[in-house]
Amino acid sequence: VQPVESGGGSVQAGGSLRLSCAAPGVTSRYFCMGWFRQDPEKEREGVAAISLFNGGVGGTTYYADSVKGRFTISRTRDKNTLSLEMSSLKPEDSAMYYCATRGDRCGSSWSDDGEYQYWGQGTQVTVSS
Repeated sequence: VQPVESGGGSVQAGGSLRLSCAAPGVTSRYFCMGWFRQDPEKEREGVAAISLFNGGVGGTTYYADSVKGRFTISRTRDKNTLSLEMSSLKPEDSAMYYCATRGDRCGSSWSDDGEYQYWGQGTQVTVSS
């Protein structure tokens, strides 16, 4: 089932934004949900991901070095809803952000976009200096 993102927008450098992703209909025992971003002039890159057990809470998280300490990925109370809390935003964080899911644990390939089966339409994040 295609994920649905929400929460993008425009913010000044140093500000914060929260992205959400709803992914109903996930049936795998284990699955991975991730956030990717793409600037028109760059390749799509993995931002963060979380391995989840269907019916459980929490999971192993993964982050790109460029966002460690600034971004937090988590699963909300609505079990298959993912959030990405972004703080201390920088102009270079500006991009279209996509939520993606796959039916296995994230593991070392968490940032490989080719491993994900379902993608959302994306939500724009713009950070001004």
